[in-house]
Amino acid sequence: MKKSKFLNLDNLSFQDFDENSELIPLMTPEDEELINNESLPESLPILPLRNTVLFPGVVIPITAGRDASIKLINDANKGGKVVGVVSQKDEAVENPTAKDIYKTGTVARILKVLKMPDGNTTVIIQGKKRFSINKVISEKPYLTATISDIPEAKPAKANEEFRAIIDSIKDLSLDIIKESPNIPSEASFAIKNIESDSFLVNFVSSNMNLRVEEKQELLKINDLKERALQTLKFMNLEYQKLELKNDIQSKVQSDMNQQQREYFLHQQMKTIQEELGGGVSSGEEIEDMKARAKKKKWDDKVKEHFDKELAKMQRMNPQVAEYSIQRNYLDLFLDLPWNEFSKDKFDLKRAQKILDRDHFGLEDVKKRIIEYLAVLKLRNDMKSPILCLYGPPGVGKTSLGKSVAEALGREYVRISLGGLRDEAEIRGHRKTYIGAMPGRIIQSLKKAQTSNPVFVLDEIDKLSTGHQGDPSSAMLEVLDPEQNNEFYDNFLEMGYDLSKVMFIATANNMNTIQPALRDRMEIINVTGYTIEEKVEIAKRHLLPKQLKEHGLDDKALKIAKPQLEKIVEGYTRESGVRGLEKQIAKMVRYAAKNIAMEEAYNVKVTNEDVIEILGSPRMERDKYENNDVAGVVTGLAWTSVGGDILFIESILSKGKGALSITGNLGKVMKESATIAMEYIKANADEFGINPEVFEKYNVHIHVPEGATPKDGPSAGVTMLTSLVSLFTQRKVKKSLAMTGEITLRGKVLPVGGIKEKILAAKRARIKEILLCEDNRRDIEEIKPEYLKGLTFHYVTDMSDVLKLALTNQKVKNAKKL
Repeated sequence: MKKSKFLNLDNLSFQDFDENSELIPLMTPEDEELINNESLPESLPILPLRNTVLFPGVVIPITAGRDASIKLINDANKGGKVVGVVSQKDEAVENPTAKDIYKTGTVARILKVLKMPDGNTTVIIQGKKRFSINKVISEKPYLTATISDIPEAKPAKANEEFRAIIDSIKDLSLDIIKESPNIPSEASFAIKNIESDSFLVNFVSSNMNLRVEEKQELLKINDLKERALQTLKFMNLEYQKLELKNDIQSKVQSDMNQQQREYFLHQQMKTIQEELGGGVSSGEEIEDMKARAKKKKWDDKVKEHFDKELAKMQRMNPQVAEYSIQRNYLDLFLDLPWNEFSKDKFDLKRAQKILDRDHFGLEDVKKRIIEYLAVLKLRNDMKSPILCLYGPPGVGKTSLGKSVAEALGREYVRISLGGLRDEAEIRGHRKTYIGAMPGRIIQSLKKAQTSNPVFVLDEIDKLSTGHQGDPSSAMLEVLDPEQNNEFYDNFLEMGYDLSKVMFIATANNMNTIQPALRDRMEIINVTGYTIEEKVEIAKRHLLPKQLKEHGLDDKALKIAKPQLEKIVEGYTRESGVRGLEKQIAKMVRYAAKNIAMEEAYNVKVTNEDVIEILGSPRMERDKYENNDVAGVVTGLAWTSVGGDILFIESILSKGKGALSITGNLGKVMKESATIAMEYIKANADEFGINPEVFEKYNVHIHVPEGATPKDGPSAGVTMLTSLVSLFTQRKVKKSLAMTGEITLRGKVLPVGGIKEKILAAKRARIKEILLCEDNRRDIEEIKPEYLKGLTFHYVTDMSDVLKLALTNQKVKNAKKL
């Protein structure tokens, strides 16, 4: 039996072949000569291939999934088993036509057809000779075209240059097989046993890792020597890639731990990206940073620091953890608006219009802000002031900051400091820590993209102290115009100029702010609103806003001033308007529900509608009570949510002269009661009180609403009046309220929160108010319309208080002491 060398299609190896085997023989020069002498038919069915190119002599398996391709193969297999094979220009085209295929192809003979379980057909074909498509004569049921033979120009056998190229192809093929782990070593036997030069070139071209376009270009070359030379060039590139890959592998081969393994994989990926022309290398990142740095307006000191840190990054291995930290650090440098300033709009009339548009009332506050803007306009280079808007919740402190930013044409930035207990939130973390970040000040400037925004520090009085440090102390540098031109952030590691930033802080309670921090700010007291102001705010701002938020137009609900006043008086007791806005939202929701359910309702709200929607008024306890009982006096108090009236009650019971006090009172308020009691004892004759009374009766003082903590010295005159009324059984003057601190010398001292207290008195229908003479200036600063209907009495001495506050009339059922 005859034995010869054959190619195994599964593993590209040579074996001893029996003629009954299904292995395909390699093409010999004699086979090649026979094929070249064969004449081609005038027309052939054309089989388009998606992602490969068939070369003469080469055997390849292909899978046919398209109906047209399956029919072509079945028809050809039944007939002469010869088809024309060409490659598609775009493998995504599902039904290729003449314009979608290359004109140069290979005549192929069908060796075997296999039906696969998935319904596809796999066919093994062998290329015979090249052809050119002249014209496509039909496209149904599959492409058929007239073709012509393409002769191959072969160099003479004695051509030494061609022999050298062929030898180089063989040698390089063996080297590639040796270097590549993916090609079995048996393939080297196939290369050594190929006798035909033409088949060698075709075999190597077919098995190289090239794009379809590149293989097609090789197939088109008629001159065998030229094709061999081009093939050799591609093989050289392939070999260089293999060497590079193997070189990287050898570098990371020895004693590879997890970190070294990751480095190797990254290096492979980097090499692949660079070969493919994609991805961003560390070198490209650094070049990009240099380009961005050229556009920055930083000074020499910052530039020097950046260049030094960038050089440090260049020396780092991109795979180490510190590299990403350094990159983030430099990104922050490039993102910060160094010396980038927005141009201020110093049109003060426009600023006044914006403030008036956004906020009704608050005339003093708006006046102070316009004054600051005027100075800023005249100096232009002045360091921005540090303002602190101080007042009860809901009066518009935060929104004032937004209006100032719009008036100045600056960016608006806000951070909430409520509950902040970590100093690093202000100053940032050192970048050596995992997860390190700059502080909120620097982060906010990065977002604002200018170095002179209006920066609102909300709730500065609610900064806390934790085990991570004291953030209020970290704010000292931020809010000091003499220091903040070099504000040091721990992450940034150098000073940043905050002197052009306009800081506006907001606070509800000045007592909780650190004294050193309070000293750095200009305090502007934002007082509460009168009933008239609340009605106007509700009409101009709150009702339109709620209608819009609930998807209703302006005609869906109308609330007149009397009804708005009823809502203000009966359902809110605040200085601000947040509670009022919630009540108006309830009214709007009522209208929205009726509109959605297509039910009738009153568009113009009546008093009955207010009660129906909001329920019975809940704030009646604020009203002034009668003066029929001795020892009951109305005081004025200031709380964190604004002004309020306070009733002081006192009563006598038989005993040994003990004094007891209840009502959840603070230390200062209890001391005021003791001072009042001792002053009365010391001046009993002047007040017509028998000194023996103090030894026979116990005195109990109570301040109602015991669940609410109360403190402060301003109830001193109220307690004094209450005790004298109790001991003398005289009536207190009707519709009178008072506030003031007392001393043992009999002096009355001024107290704060006057405007808030006046507003509370008006809400409670008080007619007369007793104050210290030194508080007269506070009353003069209040608009006259707010004082309408009120009479003020100014005193300096405690005896004056009693002359004004007590009548000579005894109370009903007066006790005989």
